Amino acid sequence: MTTTISAGDSTDTRAGVGLRLGGLRRAFGSTTALDGLDLDIAPGELVALLGPSGCGKTTALRIIAGFETADTGELLMGGEDVTGLPANKRDIGMVFQSYSLFPNMTAAENVAYGLRVRKASKAERAARAAELLELVGLPGRDKHYPHQLSGGQQQRVALARALAVSPRVLLLDEPLSALDAKVRLQLREEIRRLQLELGITTVFVTHDQEEALSMADRVAVMKDGRLEQCAPPNELYERPATPFVAEFVGTMNRLPGVVREGGTVEVLGRRLPVTTGQGAHPEAGRTVDVLLRPEGLQVHTGEQDGGEHATVRVATFLGSTTRLHLTTDSGAEAKADLPSWEAGSLTPGTRCTLTAHDNPVLVEERDNPVLAEKTAS
Repeated sequence: MTTTISAGDSTDTRAGVGLRLGGLRRAFGSTTALDGLDLDIAPGELVALLGPSGCGKTTALRIIAGFETADTGELLMGGEDVTGLPANKRDIGMVFQSYSLFPNMTAAENVAYGLRVRKASKAERAARAAELLELVGLPGRDKHYPHQLSGGQQQRVALARALAVSPRVLLLDEPLSALDAKVRLQLREEIRRLQLELGITTVFVTHDQEEALSMADRVAVMKDGRLEQCAPPNELYERPATPFVAEFVGTMNRLPGVVREGGTVEVLGRRLPVTTGQGAHPEAGRTVDVLLRPEGLQVHTGEQDGGEHATVRVATFLGSTTRLHLTTDSGAEAKADLPSWEAGSLTPGTRCTLTAHDNPVLVEERDNPVLAEKTAS
């Protein structure tokens, strides 16, 4: 993907470059931050690094930026090995969580700072700053100082500053976490629009799954310094490779089941096909936890055959859907999402029958599995 952006009388044509993180390892004393991270990012792609605190996502971003050095492994940018290249030689733009604007500079001066360091002319700096401030939705704010801008406006200035030098790669380190919900939603849409318009390869670090799923071409879920799965948002949600991914991305139920012959599992009175993800297929007769999304459950009023009887404990109205919190007669807890028009009669205390849609499910063996004949009726 190639983008042409004019600044004054100059034209800058850039193509997004690919990134390769090959076997990156980084330890801080006895703590392993990255444990052999392998990840390929295509030119012009936006990849979100998603995971809990301490999973290694920020360390990976800092290694790409050149602020940290990997103990082992390599970093390729556009096919070039930049592993040992200092940060100021990598042609990377970075936006931080804390904005990091110079308080004694106006918005325009902040945006133009990188160009000033690169000895661009005053006219070129002014033209580029004005262009980018308009691009991020801040025309007329060029003479405002950071303390005169809202948090969302400051982050837009920080984004414009990162883009001013036309970097080959843009890095975003949880840039929206300090903003309120409405501004966060607006700015994530703006960032995505700009990224697509400019065609710039972007790596976005976040612990917010909604941000990752709504913005990224692919989401890389990390745990304990390793990559659990990297896939487009819909695949990550619908076909998680591991139980960790399944539970970290979206809401997931864990319901008891028994593995049967033919690659199926018996749960809620039905046999469902099993998808193994990255794990081994449990042998027949093992008790397992069956992972089911709330929308993968069916709830029928009254005690019917062909499912498990349950009681509605809480009904939470969410607009077009209602989330039911249920307890089965065997003691299992479950959440089910139904269209609100369908859930109207399922008030707290209602007896019902719980079953599942006939879709492949991910299973995980329990710590102390028992043979099916001890539990099957």
